Amino acid sequence: MHGCHVILPLLNKEIPIVCDDHADMEKGTGVVKITPAHDPNDFEVGQRNNLPIVRCFTYDGHMTGKEDVEKYNELVKKGNLAENEPEVLDCGKYAGLTTEEASKVILEDLKAIGALKEVEDLTHDVGTCYRCHTTIEPMVSKQWFVKMDPLAKPAIKCVRDGKTKFIPDRFDKIYYHWMENIKDWCISRQLWWGHQIPAWYCDECGEVIVAKDEPHTCPKCGSEKLTRDEDTLDTWFSSALWPFSTLGWPDETPELDYFFPTSTLVTGYDIIFFWVARMIFSSVEHMKSQPFDTVFIHGIVRDENGVKMSKSLGNGIDPLEVIEKNGADALRFFLATGNAPGNDMRYSDKKVEACGNFANKLWNAMNIDDFEVKNELPAELTIEDKWIVSTLNTVAKEINVNLEKFELGVAVQKLYDFIWDCFCDWYIELSKSRLQSEGETAANARQILLWTLDKILKLLHPFMPYITEEIWQTLPVEGETIMLQEYPKYDEALNFPEAVSSMEKIMEAIRAIRNRRNEMNVPPSKKAKVYIATKFKDVFDSGAKFICRLASASEVETGESFDIEGAVNVVTADAKIYIPMDELVDKKAELERLNKELQAIEKRLAQSEGKLNNQGFVAKAPAAVVEKVKGQAAKEREQIAMIKTAIEALN
Repeated sequence: MHGCHVILPLLNKEIPIVCDDHADMEKGTGVVKITPAHDPNDFEVGQRNNLPIVRCFTYDGHMTGKEDVEKYNELVKKGNLAENEPEVLDCGKYAGLTTEEASKVILEDLKAIGALKEVEDLTHDVGTCYRCHTTIEPMVSKQWFVKMDPLAKPAIKCVRDGKTKFIPDRFDKIYYHWMENIKDWCISRQLWWGHQIPAWYCDECGEVIVAKDEPHTCPKCGSEKLTRDEDTLDTWFSSALWPFSTLGWPDETPELDYFFPTSTLVTGYDIIFFWVARMIFSSVEHMKSQPFDTVFIHGIVRDENGVKMSKSLGNGIDPLEVIEKNGADALRFFLATGNAPGNDMRYSDKKVEACGNFANKLWNAMNIDDFEVKNELPAELTIEDKWIVSTLNTVAKEINVNLEKFELGVAVQKLYDFIWDCFCDWYIELSKSRLQSEGETAANARQILLWTLDKILKLLHPFMPYITEEIWQTLPVEGETIMLQEYPKYDEALNFPEAVSSMEKIMEAIRAIRNRRNEMNVPPSKKAKVYIATKFKDVFDSGAKFICRLASASEVETGESFDIEGAVNVVTADAKIYIPMDELVDKKAELERLNKELQAIEKRLAQSEGKLNNQGFVAKAPAAVVEKVKGQAAKEREQIAMIKTAIEALN
């Protein structure tokens, strides 16, 4: 049938039959009617088969008629038509109707002449306006294009040669896919705002004039009747020039010489082609250089359910409201904490609130003393001083490495753990007894606290700029602003591995004692002597004061071994710790209390499991209620296990 023709019903227009791979043989009859002027795929089929391009509706969405055909013919006579300008169809009785109105009338007319075989509903991907949601009718039109092949090849080579690299490197595949399959770029847009295209048309002869400065006469016929193209440039065309146009280009400015090419671009994976690729080929073309050395790709912040935020869904988060509630630093810290290169993350109110609590923790750490001391390390360092200094030194080293690799989330997590755990929960508590003393001992402790806090604020400043600047300004430190301070780096002279190892042994013992006392519901106010059997006697002797202060020990005795009847045993990697039971609890009364509590919780668990084993309840109750009962049962099992552990310890 190739080369044959058919008659288009209603208009009785003869149209050709062509064979093309675009037709899907598995769908319907394997035959499809095409409109090259009104569908991108049909346009490609038309180009491959030299079909005429016929436009059947106007730019404002109405079916074309005799008047439109007459205007077209007049342009043909004047020779003012661009190459491949679409023909215009006289739609007869349908002229002037909107496309939607015409569709309904045409359907009825097809029924009337018996040309309609069947009507069925199909799921179809129809383009709609994101604002008003009306159907978008595609139509071929005269536009400006950039020929891409000469631009794409050098841009591909720029990345392949390593002049510009992607982090994570998997995203260069997306870049190559776009650039190696690129088509000529339509750069004209029918918008109200933007850079207007520098093109003028002669009203007399149709000559097209492209110029930097506005022309006053037609270079072909001399006419002064010139009309400027109303189209604007594609937003991305202007954005593609950003790396050098912002620095004074095309003039050779000092800024352009100093800042171009830039070092790192930070952007999302959704605009690798729209922006990143276009900046690269524009820079290579105009500047003969890559625009940046590194492209750091981050993910998208989605809502709590993992759905992309959008105006239409109404699931967006107003950052100003979040900042008003939790502070800018809390939001910024949350975004950095959950950041993994190239991966999406979910927004969470609770996590932002937790970051706000972290800021409060940091603020409270500032208020531990008046800091009337020099910001330098004292000549003599205690074991706990060496531990905090050396640990901070190691953290600074690791954070610098992480930042160099753009592992922001990893760097922030290490810093968070150090500040919250090492500095606030441990070192401040370890140093309180020294701070309460007088003379050089107290002064040394203040110096260490100030020195450590200063380094912490500098490490944290890129992630929480406001609170770190505010706190730093209150400290007795030199400098106008923390922003101009050197970022902390690793210093081999501040590495004290033996002190770190010793303090970790002591801290592990304190944690173990605290956990066991907590399991046995022993209040901190109730103190007991602690016996420590260990081969590291000197280490635990030096840490005895910390065990007394932080593990509620009345006294600490160390030795190679102990045999204490009725004592609770606590084992760590470096010691076996004994705590006499009689000094902690009334064994009989505590066992009686624990057994009574165990019976009550076992009864509640039996009720929960009874509901869950009842098929009627599981089938009829709302899913949320069933899940709630499951959660209660799990919690009750955990409580029972903890109580049994405590009873076993007492026995």
